[in-house]
Amino acid sequence: MKKINKIIYSIMFLCVFSCESYIDIVPDNVATFDLVFNNRANAKKFFFTLYGYLPEFSDVNGNVALVGGDEIWTHQTWTAMQLSQGQQSKANPLFDDWGDGSRHKPHIALRDCNIFLNRINDVRDMTTDEKDRWIAEAKFLKAYYHYHLLRMYGPIPIIDENIDVSEDVLSVRVERDPVDDVVNYIVSLLDESIEDLPAQIVLEGEELGRATKPIAAMLKAKVLAFSASPLLNGNSVYASWTNNAGTPYINQTFDSNKWQLAADASKEAIDYAHQAGNTLYKFTSAYSLSNETMTKMNLRGAITDRWNEEIIWGQAYPTTNGIQGFSFARIDPDVSAESAGQVNSFYSAPLHMAEMFYSKNGVPMDEDPAYNFGARYDLVTGDDANKFYVKEGYETIGLHLNRESRFYASLAGDGILSYDVNNEADDTDLFTVDAKNGGVSGYINDRQFNQTGYWPKKLVHYKSAIGNNTFTAENYSWPVYRLADIYLLYAECLNEAVGPSPQVFEYVDMVRKRSGLEGVEAAWSAYSTNPAKPTTKEGLRDIIHQERGIELAFEGQRFWDLRRWFKAHVELNSTPMNGWSYSDATPTNFYQINNYGATEFSIKDYFWPISEADILANPNLDQAFGW
Repeated sequence: MKKINKIIYSIMFLCVFSCESYIDIVPDNVATFDLVFNNRANAKKFFFTLYGYLPEFSDVNGNVALVGGDEIWTHQTWTAMQLSQGQQSKANPLFDDWGDGSRHKPHIALRDCNIFLNRINDVRDMTTDEKDRWIAEAKFLKAYYHYHLLRMYGPIPIIDENIDVSEDVLSVRVERDPVDDVVNYIVSLLDESIEDLPAQIVLEGEELGRATKPIAAMLKAKVLAFSASPLLNGNSVYASWTNNAGTPYINQTFDSNKWQLAADASKEAIDYAHQAGNTLYKFTSAYSLSNETMTKMNLRGAITDRWNEEIIWGQAYPTTNGIQGFSFARIDPDVSAESAGQVNSFYSAPLHMAEMFYSKNGVPMDEDPAYNFGARYDLVTGDDANKFYVKEGYETIGLHLNRESRFYASLAGDGILSYDVNNEADDTDLFTVDAKNGGVSGYINDRQFNQTGYWPKKLVHYKSAIGNNTFTAENYSWPVYRLADIYLLYAECLNEAVGPSPQVFEYVDMVRKRSGLEGVEAAWSAYSTNPAKPTTKEGLRDIIHQERGIELAFEGQRFWDLRRWFKAHVELNSTPMNGWSYSDATPTNFYQINNYGATEFSIKDYFWPISEADILANPNLDQAFGW
C-alpha cells in the first residue's frame, strides 16, 4: 500500500468555504504554518477550512448526483445534464475533481488534512480532549475525501502523507492503489475517528454539521457497501484493468463476506444513531388534519424540517433556496403572473420516476391486480376515495389515483393536491396543481416551465411561498445522511449476506410503516401477483432496490446506487426522458407522452476519466477503464 501524496507540500494554502458560520473563517495574514499552529485561534481557522472543501450537496452545480442521472430532466444546460446525456470527455472531463483546479479540490483538501494532523500537536493553548476531537474530525474528513474520489475514479492513490518540495520528480509520479487497499485505508481512518468523535452535537447553534460518531459510522457503512456491491466485488469486466505488476485494480474474486462486513457496519451506525436520539421523522401539527395528509408530510418533513430527528448529517449551506425555486410548482391561483415568475419551476421529474412508486397496496403497479396498470394513462376523474390526494372532480389520469402516500409526498403533478402554508389549517381545501398550458402551474415562458408535468415536491418546504413579487423559501438543512437511508442499506447488506430474514424485513418495514404501508411479506402475500418474491434473496433484492429508489428519490442517492449495483449501463442506456405535453391546454392533448431527450451511459462511464493533461504530467497514472 502506497501512503504518499501526489500533492506537493506547499507553504501557501487555498481556502474554500461551504457550511455554516463556524466554517466561514479564513486565517488572515498568516505567512507560515509555524504561525498557523502557534496558537489555538489560528489553528481553529485552519481546522474549519477542512470542512470548506465538502461538496455543496443541495446545489445542482456542486452535487453531480442531483441531475447527473435519470431522476430529473430540464431544458437547462447544467454540466450534470451534459454528463447524463453521455457527453463525458477525457480531454476536458465534466465535474472533474482530480486536478487542483477542480471545483471541490479534494486533493488539496487531503493535503490540508495531512498538514493539520502533522502540526496540531504543536499548538500549546489547547486541552488534550479538544485536540483529540479535532484530530478525529480531520481523520473523518480525510476518509470522506478519499471516498469522494473512490466513488468517482475507482482505484486512486492513497494520500496518507505529503511529499516535501525537496523530493525528486519521480516521487511525485504516483500510481493508483487497488480498490481493496483504498477501502481498507478509509475504514481504518474512520475506526480511529469514531473513538474520539462526540456521540452527538451539544452546542447546536455553533456546531451542527460537524462530524459525530453516527456520521462517521454511516460513512463507514457506505464505504463497505460500495466495496461489497457488484461494481467492485469480483467484477470480471475489469479483469484487464491492472497496474504495472499485473494486479487487477478491482479484485476479481467475489467475496460474500464483504456484504457481512457492510451489514455489521450498518448496524453499528444504526446503534450510534439511536443512542444519539435519531428516529424516523413524524410530522406534527397544531391543526386537525387527515391521516392521509399527516402521512404524506412524514416524508416531506423528513427532508425539509430543519435539523429534524431523522437527519444524521445535514448541511445548511448553501441554502436550499435555489433547489426549492427549481422544484416549486405554482399552485396559488391568486398570484399574479409577475409574481409567479419569482420561481423557475423547471426541475422536472420524468414519467418513469412517477411510475416507480407503488400502488396504494405497497407493491409495484404492474404486480397489483387491483390496480388497472394497462389503463393508467386513461383519463379519469378525481373521486372521494382519493380526495386528500387528487382534487375531486378534476380530470386527470389513472396513474394519479390509488397510489402510495410517498407518490403524493414526493411529486406534484396535474390534479394532485399540495399541502402548503396558505391552507395549513384545513386540508379539505388545498390548492391543486394545474400543469396544463394556461393552468396556474403551467408554462409561462420559454425558461420558467416544467417539461414533464412532475415536480419533486418533497424538496420544497410546505411553508415556502410566492408572495408579492417575491419567493420566500423556508430553508432547511440538506439531509446528506438520514436514518431511513441507513435502515434500507442495512436491510440490503444483510439480505446479500444471509438472504431473507426477520431482521431484513424489520428494517424495510419500519420505513414502509412510516408511509402507511403494510410490511413486505404481508403486502406481497395479499396484493402481488408474485407473492413468493420476498422469499428469495434475488426477489428481496429487487424489492429493497425499489424501496431505496422510492424513499430516497431526488436526494442524490439513486445516481450512486445504480453505479454500485452495476445497473447504470442498463437503466441509463438510451433511456427516454418522457413526460406530458406541457404546451397543450386540454386534458386529452396534455396527456400525450412526449419525449424530451434520453440518458446515455456505457461501461466506461462508471468511472471518471482523468484529464489527458494530468496523464501526460504523470505517466505512472493509468487512465480509467475504457477511456
